[in-house]
Amino acid sequence: MRFGSALIGAVLGGCVLQIGAQTAEIHGDNGVVLGAPPAVAVQPVTDRVGGYEITDDYRWLEDQNAPDTRAYIAAETVYTDSYFAQIKPLRERLVARLTELQRVDSVSVPSEEHGRFFYTKRLAAENQASIYFREGLDGAEIKLVDAGTLSADGNASVGIADISSDGKLLVYGVRHGGADEESIRVLDVDARKDLSDELPLARYSGFGLSGNTLYYAKILASGGSAVFAHALGTTADKDVQVFGGSYRGETLGPLDLIGCHVSENGHWLVVTIGHGVPSTREDILLEDLRKPGPTLEPLVFGVDSRFQLHLDGDRMFVSTDYGGPNGKVLRASFGDPSTKSWPVVIAEGKSPIDAVSIAGGKLFVGRLVDVKSETTIYSLPEAGPAKQIGTIAYPTIGTGSVVRGRADSKIGFYTFSSFTVPPTIYRYDIAMGKTTVWDRSKVPFDADKYEVKQVFYTSKDGTRVPMFIAGRKGLARDGKARLLMTGYGGFLISETPSFSAKYAWWMEQGGFFALPNLRGGGEYGETWHKAGMFEHKQNVFDDWFAAAEYLIANKYTTSKRLAITGRSNGGLLMGTSITQRPELFGVILCGYPLLDMSRYQNFLVGRWWTTEYGSAEKPEQAAYILKYSPYQNVRPGVKYPAIMFFTGDSDTRVAPLHARKMAALMQATVMAEPEDERRPILLHYDVKAGHSAGVSVDQLVSDMADELSFLWNETGGK
Repeated sequence: MRFGSALIGAVLGGCVLQIGAQTAEIHGDNGVVLGAPPAVAVQPVTDRVGGYEITDDYRWLEDQNAPDTRAYIAAETVYTDSYFAQIKPLRERLVARLTELQRVDSVSVPSEEHGRFFYTKRLAAENQASIYFREGLDGAEIKLVDAGTLSADGNASVGIADISSDGKLLVYGVRHGGADEESIRVLDVDARKDLSDELPLARYSGFGLSGNTLYYAKILASGGSAVFAHALGTTADKDVQVFGGSYRGETLGPLDLIGCHVSENGHWLVVTIGHGVPSTREDILLEDLRKPGPTLEPLVFGVDSRFQLHLDGDRMFVSTDYGGPNGKVLRASFGDPSTKSWPVVIAEGKSPIDAVSIAGGKLFVGRLVDVKSETTIYSLPEAGPAKQIGTIAYPTIGTGSVVRGRADSKIGFYTFSSFTVPPTIYRYDIAMGKTTVWDRSKVPFDADKYEVKQVFYTSKDGTRVPMFIAGRKGLARDGKARLLMTGYGGFLISETPSFSAKYAWWMEQGGFFALPNLRGGGEYGETWHKAGMFEHKQNVFDDWFAAAEYLIANKYTTSKRLAITGRSNGGLLMGTSITQRPELFGVILCGYPLLDMSRYQNFLVGRWWTTEYGSAEKPEQAAYILKYSPYQNVRPGVKYPAIMFFTGDSDTRVAPLHARKMAALMQATVMAEPEDERRPILLHYDVKAGHSAGVSVDQLVSDMADELSFLWNETGGK
């Protein structure tokens, strides 16, 4: 299939990819005119999946490194660049403003060990955060690891993995681009130099220093995970596996994800086993490091619920949804891994527990009360239930953390952020109950001009769903404003208000921003989560469509001016928006998405998520998965909105093949429609971008400018 003459071409599976002067036109908003997208070879492959026959025309695009696939990516990149060339002034203004919003000093919450405080900090002019420490919280700031020296393009990032109990050794990770994998190094803090020890590039899931031994957990090449012991001063090939494979007669497979750490007092090696993502069961095993010989004893084992361990010295507490989907806190002890005899310290309440911490001998319990952060402070009695002794007051609607700090320290820290409030770190005097600002991000954004409110709307089945809406104070609700909406709805993840330069810019231009709290998340506990899993996944999409209908009906915007964006599981949400309700939206940004749900479990770590979605390999699950799977539900004769698929080679979590295949399919479908109904379908593909954080500020600003300029332009009218 060929369209006119070409400026570039590449032989691809017997077909020629072309882009350039085209005879068939696609019209974007504000005068953007594109030629036909690159013509892509159709090479049908037919499978039977879960009892259903499925034909995939673009299966060949799954091979990321094949020359044909690389040629496809190159051609799509030129095509996408031709769009941005036509909105260059808008994009340049975006880059300038986003640079102002992003290039401010940024600091992480400090971690304390032996009176030393470790944290990361990025200065405004830098592309990456480096690792610092202080002797005492008010001591001089000393840089330990300079991230700026680790790569020429600024896309290498560092993160604190662990700190020895005496504060003399720092374990840190080095990550390139947005990949999940990292390499691990150990630094002598006093000497200010790395030791010879280095763990190779891998996906790690926990670290713990004990004397001269570094324990770590990682994902194996076989797909499972295990805990290893590394003797400092030796090479990684000498490391010994200390846990993995099986335990108590149970074989541990690829869905059983193992983590580890060492307790603050150094007494315990803590090994956790999470079964599935999100885990449907969590086991906790402990080894007493004061005793000779490796012996992992089960604290919790074999209970189909989630558990997290919280230590106050050697006193053990767990937060859990066992017997209470909104969560509770129990006093734990060895001898009953079923936990049935453990006394309740904090009972389940109406609002779900979002986080639990112990600092300075006090228990901090964070809850979501209609998706708004509240933290209650409790005493830690020797027996009986905990008693409330205070609260943490947050300044407005937003996301506030619990107090984090050592169990034996009097200093803790907590954070707060909202759509209109840049991140702030608070120092908390645990003994006095006094709060002071430790670091406030100096983002040049006038928060006083904007407001956040919460509304509730009714979903298709009558469920009451909350939604946050932010915008300039007094902004008219007359349907003329652009509105940007994002959502997620899955994996027990609660979506709460936090600051983003992208959302701030949108509001500065006179647009609304909206975030509905869809089922599948954790906003109302495990019950809310289960209502969006497996065969109930359609509830998530219905909640999303009902949010859009509410915003249109209440004249916040119109469908033409409604832009939506989502990543990962939120990218799946964008995919169903394309295929189920395309008329509701003016433009869609589909980021790092899951789209071919018939095969997602076969790539990278996709098998982990079968505990959330199910698998089309099973006939009883294939019926509902294939019903909503976006890639299998693209239909000719439908007027689709403008769409950009956003991904990159360094996404080692959600395979970029989803975006590649869907872009090819959507472009071919749209080109079969009447010319006056065609909207731009673009693939934004970066060879460095990935699922995790870690790209440079320059790269981040460039990516955000691409996203926002596309969304803003395509909601503006011709």
